[in-house]
Amino acid sequence: MSLTSKNNKSIAQFERDLYLTLLDLSQKNPQIQNWLTLLPTWLFDIKNKSRYAHAPFYASVIQKLPTIDDKEVCLVDEVAVRFQWQKADLKKAENLLKSLMPWRKGPFCLGQGDDKIYIDTEWRSDFKWDRVAIHLDLRHKTVLDVGGGSGYHGFRMIGAGADTVVVIDPSCLFYHQFMAVKHFVGEVNVHYIPVPLEALPASAVFDVVFSMGVLYHRASPFEHFEQVKTQLKKGGEFVLETLVIDGDENTVLVPSDRYAMMNNVYFLPSIKALEKWLIKAGFTDVRCVDINITTTDEQRATEWMGYQSLADFLDKDDDSKTSEGYPRPKRAVMIAKK
Repeated sequence: MSLTSKNNKSIAQFERDLYLTLLDLSQKNPQIQNWLTLLPTWLFDIKNKSRYAHAPFYASVIQKLPTIDDKEVCLVDEVAVRFQWQKADLKKAENLLKSLMPWRKGPFCLGQGDDKIYIDTEWRSDFKWDRVAIHLDLRHKTVLDVGGGSGYHGFRMIGAGADTVVVIDPSCLFYHQFMAVKHFVGEVNVHYIPVPLEALPASAVFDVVFSMGVLYHRASPFEHFEQVKTQLKKGGEFVLETLVIDGDENTVLVPSDRYAMMNNVYFLPSIKALEKWLIKAGFTDVRCVDINITTTDEQRATEWMGYQSLADFLDKDDDSKTSEGYPRPKRAVMIAKK
């Protein structure tokens, strides 16, 4: 997708656009009315200082971002907004965006030539997207992206031809990072609801549901699958990307404590076990379309994410293992139908 726009919007305007999008979806599926009823609470809670101490500061950052005239937006091969910065605005915007660190999912490019801000995120999410997108046709689809972080993949879904994308993630920081990027991207039909999947009433409105990098953080994989099914249309596609290990259909790793320094990892199944799980959960046409060992080119510390990253989570003497002695992170992409 490439478009030219002159308008920057505020968080309030983007939230109004979200409301109108859900209102439109409710015409096709009345169950979305339940979302509309809950939406004011969802949006109030993410800005509630008593819940998220940094929320007012994050919102003030978005309000201070410079307004840009005459820009070109590219969401096909990247998430880029090309325009000519005013020198003072360039430095101001860079400082503001860095105050929203750490940036985990991206990258994002704002500006052009030598005068641009390149948000070099911890994850090269474009690597993952390139592995996933070739197996899908998102044209004219309504899509839900579960655990979408700052929204990088949501923007790419619009670039791949989706009509409507709803990103969900309960992180206050990621919500405001999304709003910062959308401030520059402008009017594209990707929206963000700051809640986890389990907070959504059933809708059965989506043609495709993505769950990428989420399953291993769930104590009950089958509960996650059932929650996904409540959002999918009959015949809709479920795109699942998750950590896996080698083994047969009975092989599942349950870390005793941490895995790659993450303390909330519950289950790492083999691909055959994952296929069996999905079939048992009622999905059909289950297939694995990609297997990839995570590299330090794809996940690493950067100027925009200065904490420890993958290189620090691996065994110093044998990088085929994590620091805890488990197999190095390997990820698989599964596609199934409801």
